Amino acid sequence: MASQDEFEEFVAGALPGLLRFGHVLTGDRAAAEDLVQIALGRSWRAWRLRRIDNLPAFVRKVMVNRYASWYRRPGFANEVASASPAGPALAEDEIHRVDDRDEVWRALALLPPRQRAVVILRYYEDKSEQEIAAIMGTSAGTVKSQSARALRRLAGILEDPDPARQPASGAPHD
Repeated sequence: MASQDEFEEFVAGALPGLLRFGHVLTGDRAAAEDLVQIALGRSWRAWRLRRIDNLPAFVRKVMVNRYASWYRRPGFANEVASASPAGPALAEDEIHRVDDRDEVWRALALLPPRQRAVVILRYYEDKSEQEIAAIMGTSAGTVKSQSARALRRLAGILEDPDPARQPASGAPHD
């Protein structure tokens, strides 16, 4: 059996990054915490049975798959994220940076789950196509095509950010 101490050491070191990844993936801190907790629970079971060669990739794969299954559940696409209450006044440059960042977050939220996961893994987590393919259980070619589709879609969304004019993203195939 694999050591509980080894797993706990992994969790202690990886938790901040997993929470960031979950937050970017879901767009919601509470959902990210739930997602990480579920992924770590499932990963611990597999770890105890020595069924995991690459624990960080396995945990992220569980997160991506669980997120995709949440995304397909009825009513999920109708959930809307809201901004936090305003904090202290921001400088003009900071306001524009926040506006740009918010626009990108909203655009990412319109992507289908697998495309969103590819973009986040590639550009936020800085993973290679091969690493993403391993995490998502697919080929590097599929990662490339998902990435290309996602980037085209993001470009279109960012050119015309009105969600009413965007095609629906709730289709399970992407």
